[in-house]
Amino acid sequence: MSFKIAIIGAGSVGFTKKLFTDLLCVPEFRDIEVALTDISQHNLDMIRAILDKIVEANGFPVKVTAHTDRRRALEGAKYIISCVRVGGLEAYADDIRIPLKYGIDQCVGDTICAGGILYGQRNIPVILDFCKDIREVAAPGAKFLNYANPMAMNTWAAIEYGKVDTVGLCHGVQHGAEQIAEILGAKSPAELDYICSGINHQTWFIDLRLNGRKIGKEELVAAFEAHPVFSQQEKLRIDVLKRFGVYSTESNGHLSEYLPWYRKRPEEIARWIDMSDWIHGETGGYLRHSTETRNWFETEFPQFLASADKPIDPAKRSNEHASHILEALETGRVYRGHFNVKNNGVISNLPADAIIESPGFVDRFGINMVSGITLPEACAATCMASINVQRMSVHAAVTGDIDLLKLAVLHDPLVGAVATPEEVWQMVDEMVVAQARWLPQYADAVPAAKERLAKSSVQTRDWAGAARRNVRSIEELRAEKSALKKAV
Repeated sequence: MSFKIAIIGAGSVGFTKKLFTDLLCVPEFRDIEVALTDISQHNLDMIRAILDKIVEANGFPVKVTAHTDRRRALEGAKYIISCVRVGGLEAYADDIRIPLKYGIDQCVGDTICAGGILYGQRNIPVILDFCKDIREVAAPGAKFLNYANPMAMNTWAAIEYGKVDTVGLCHGVQHGAEQIAEILGAKSPAELDYICSGINHQTWFIDLRLNGRKIGKEELVAAFEAHPVFSQQEKLRIDVLKRFGVYSTESNGHLSEYLPWYRKRPEEIARWIDMSDWIHGETGGYLRHSTETRNWFETEFPQFLASADKPIDPAKRSNEHASHILEALETGRVYRGHFNVKNNGVISNLPADAIIESPGFVDRFGINMVSGITLPEACAATCMASINVQRMSVHAAVTGDIDLLKLAVLHDPLVGAVATPEEVWQMVDEMVVAQARWLPQYADAVPAAKERLAKSSVQTRDWAGAARRNVRSIEELRAEKSALKKAV
């Protein structure tokens, strides 16, 4: 088979390498063209060098091209994959830093919460530019696969306003299933069958079967509490399991942002999180992790490049959805996964316009969602709180309505549990001013926001958060990796 795939934001080097090697695990895909595009020539050069070495080592006729001109990369592409981070780590640092001044402590801040909403404001205008290019220069009927967060907002904008065939993809469901298979003593994750449904980062394992045997709440709680690691790392998720009756797919740290009961009081946060790794609830944990990963990759690039000179092993293909979806669409080999699409009645007790994450099957006819799912009422209620915020956030991002943006932030569950309306109004002004270069839709609103900030009497504080860690140096990371190797 010969067709073209474009990857936008290909400078996300590690993730692009994973997607590329996954694609080449499909025998029929070894004659495709993969066009890389990014605004950073430096990052493009790095990923191009790695992918060229993979192609050379395996002797495949696949063609790799790299372009800072996005439209050139998209010309004739049948599939477009996005993994962009608009504003990079500079803007992301403000997503964490500024809300902390108002008492809002986030672990990740890239889905909802104050940080996730502003992240969406930066991403959505760019996503709509992608969609315009796709409509104009990509292959007719091209499919857009969005990996970028905030997943629901980006996908919502691409479908409703971009008018492009779009599916959102995330790996949270797979990771949660791997945990459950482990605690239940499965020899392989393949022994576990499950139905997950909800919205991105708030999906719920509403049916679990281990080798055909249904797993209930009590057995699951007991298995998690008996696990020597997860019992400590997933304290919040286990508590939610006990109260809701179903397990969440999302990490302990992320989930703590969406359910405000666990993160609204600084003195309570330590009770529910675990500091063994960022993903379990550390303040600004993903920002620290991302910063360290970038620094490490920049320094250790020669080693990464050298390691690319290896044969591809299809047995090590990852569980990221993209390659499996494309394989099903092109070959007809059926693939089952969990996809982010417009609801349209798939989940009976969520709104039709919401972007849901739920099971579907892919074949030559496309992505076919399993309909008729009803979430437990508590799960639907938490999803609804986020959906309402997402809807307002998308519409604000498209229209540049700063008042609607402030209302969206005010209605965020964690923000609303911590901050007053006056604080929210000032915080949004501060974030919009700080990130103005990435927010063209708010250009007319920035001067007035600056004036309000100059006159404001709302007090803020210099606060690092309830559980903050410093970014580790390259030397510290090397020492830690060396110690881990010796321990093994």
